[in-house]
Amino acid sequence: MNTLEIANKLVALCKEGKFDEARVLYAPEAVSVEAGGPPGQSREAVGLAAIQAKGEWWTANHEVHSWQVAGPWPHDDRFIVGFKFDVTMKPTKQRFTMEEMALYTVKDGKIVREEFFYSMGQ
Repeated sequence: MNTLEIANKLVALCKEGKFDEARVLYAPEAVSVEAGGPPGQSREAVGLAAIQAKGEWWTANHEVHSWQVAGPWPHDDRFIVGFKFDVTMKPTKQRFTMEEMALYTVKDGKIVREEFFYSMGQ
């Protein structure tokens, strides 16, 4: 698949709420970088197992009420996707809206890097 095909497939899966299933689009050595690390965790997850663990942490700690997905916006071997989530942080019961942009890099038909951009409340 080329970059636009991967981008369109990722967006379609995310719009359906199939975030875990989207990992089939990732290379085994993919890297995921957050704007800020979850409590006690690194900002960077290297490899599919680490990315899956990060997703499991998210699911365990957040109740997602709704989401919106926008894009993709392709550029050579990269593309951007916009996300908006209405979530409740399970440990604190705090409900909030989270908006983020994600920049994906594709190599040899797989996503090799994802970088998330969002405000850390500053």
